[in-house]
Amino acid sequence: MAIMNVNPTRMQLSKLKKQLKTAVRGHKMLKDKRDELMRQFLDLVRENKELREKVEAQLKNCNDHFVNAGAVMSKQSLDASLMSPKQQVSIETSSANVMSVDIPVFSWDTRTSSDGDIFPYGYAFTSFELDDAVMSLNDLLPDMIKLAQLEKSCELMSAEIEKTRRRVNSLEHVMIPRYQETIKYISMKLEENDRSSRTRLMKVKDMLLDKAHNYSST
Repeated sequence: MAIMNVNPTRMQLSKLKKQLKTAVRGHKMLKDKRDELMRQFLDLVRENKELREKVEAQLKNCNDHFVNAGAVMSKQSLDASLMSPKQQVSIETSSANVMSVDIPVFSWDTRTSSDGDIFPYGYAFTSFELDDAVMSLNDLLPDMIKLAQLEKSCELMSAEIEKTRRRVNSLEHVMIPRYQETIKYISMKLEENDRSSRTRLMKVKDMLLDKAHNYSST
């Protein structure tokens, strides 16, 4: 592990020790954040899986109804019946903060509150199979909106987990070891300098004693 390019001084040593302490504390906080993100992400994934299976089953049911409607109605009649919808759906988006991740929250509303407005046609020239198909799609709408919300939330949570994981690994395997190696190097350098200083002082003392009294301290 390469050490930092710093001057081996006591001031620098004290500064690096403080930075190491901060890095260790940040590493722990990021690990806790990563673990909590993973826990919530797995909960979202399980919920998403269950809802997706439910939606796929409902979509198959809707498709079966449309196939049945197409079997008893001509294609032209079927297309004409669905050409001019009376109902309109509006979706509003907001966000909720989960562990510093802004996940989407979708809410929806219809233009009118009448249940009959989901049928964009009269009943005289259509079959009940088409009614069943339209009703099944209407019943499916809330789950599809919820599924879109969950899947986008999973995507954003996954990206945040990956970003946090990289930060944790960078601190754990790069920054903290580099701080530790640099602190060790500076400590050894300062000790070496202290020993050299003591040796020089002892030599100077011997020279002074020898000059003053014609003898050395050894």
